[in-house]
Amino acid sequence: MGSPVRVLAEATPVTRDRYVDLLRVASLAAVVLGHWLMAAVTPDGVGNLLAVVPALQPLTWLLQVMPVFFFVGGFAHALSYRSLLRKRPEGSTDSVYAAFLRARLQRLLRPTMVFVLVWGAAALLIQLLGGGGGLTGVTLRLVTQPLWFIGIYLAMVAFTPPLLRLHERYGWGAFAGLAGAAAAVDVLRFAAGVPYVEFLNFAFVWLAVHQLGFLRADGRLGVGPGLSALRRTALLAGGGLVAAVALVAFGPYPLSMVGMPGEKVSNMAPPTLALLCHGLWLVGAVELLRAPAARLLARPRAWRTVVAANGVAMTAFLWHLTAMLGVYGAMLALDVPLPEPATAAWWAQTPLRLAVAAALAAVLVAAFRTFERPAPTAVLQGHGPLAALGAALTLLGVLGLSMVGFAGLLEGRTALLIAIPVTAPAAVAMTLCGWLLVERAGRGRGVR
Repeated sequence: MGSPVRVLAEATPVTRDRYVDLLRVASLAAVVLGHWLMAAVTPDGVGNLLAVVPALQPLTWLLQVMPVFFFVGGFAHALSYRSLLRKRPEGSTDSVYAAFLRARLQRLLRPTMVFVLVWGAAALLIQLLGGGGGLTGVTLRLVTQPLWFIGIYLAMVAFTPPLLRLHERYGWGAFAGLAGAAAAVDVLRFAAGVPYVEFLNFAFVWLAVHQLGFLRADGRLGVGPGLSALRRTALLAGGGLVAAVALVAFGPYPLSMVGMPGEKVSNMAPPTLALLCHGLWLVGAVELLRAPAARLLARPRAWRTVVAANGVAMTAFLWHLTAMLGVYGAMLALDVPLPEPATAAWWAQTPLRLAVAAALAAVLVAAFRTFERPAPTAVLQGHGPLAALGAALTLLGVLGLSMVGFAGLLEGRTALLIAIPVTAPAAVAMTLCGWLLVERAGRGRGVR
């Protein structure tokens, strides 16, 4: 018998779209690399390289690839939900919704809950022992920040069934409606000064990108009258890029496609119309690479690499900041000099730091990868409203934890979540309860 990866790779159906799997891995890898490169750590704290060297901010137009991951999510969610609908017995689709949530969130939430519980216990122990200052305190605050992505992804899964029905009825019109809503929000925000309206774009922008995945699942992304698919895809990429450039050049939008410390307007938090246009050009660009990538993935070794990486991608994403900050912490503990960010000495040291961070990340992945393995899922029986409640609680808990972090546990540190103060213990409790509800609601005596 071969290795599990080899067996899984060789069992891949010929109908599987392997390029989507590659995009999932590549987008998460780009985020990890971007975070590692942007960290500007000194003995005084953690800064952002893009703020130190603003001339590097155009690189975010390549490294900000979260739209690609959410686009891939839309593709996968459409296929998964339709598959469950085809298998359902006579009756309501309520149980299908519960099974869909559990099936899609299982590989996401199991490693996330382990990450949250491990770091929560470590943070409590550190602070009980009187620690939590310096880089340790910064680490306790920063390691949970990437969890915002988990929260957004949860919302996408939860809204897939109704948005998929809109897509099946209106096609590109459903995407246009979400994009138009995102544009209207920005007009109200910047032109009319309506307070708090900008937070609606956490939904409109990311769900619009997610809707592109539905179009991809139906083979409609580059299809239409009068033009070849290749030309339409090129128009999508070019039009998105031109629109993003124009909005940044003439509108109130900053150049960076990631958040910058101290900026009054961010393209990321909350998302803007400029970020949506950035997502359009990225989706068009990766679709233009689809044919050559498919030829590469037809090679057994290349496909085995993608299969292996997909099996640990979420675990690596969750723990990559831990690895990076662990490297810097070890350097400070060993009195290894930390050059000033962006100096020649800093750049010379960068390859070694990245290599050590990658090695430490590999150790963490080896320790926690088992929680990312999918368990057998009972489908076609479940409780839809209970699953929806669980998803909502998990969403709020994860977003709250991404904002408040684990620093200041004993002091009761809070952060505002939709105008409501939330503490780390409360966020952990919501996340855990929500996850258990999703698990409970999606179980049943269905087929496996």
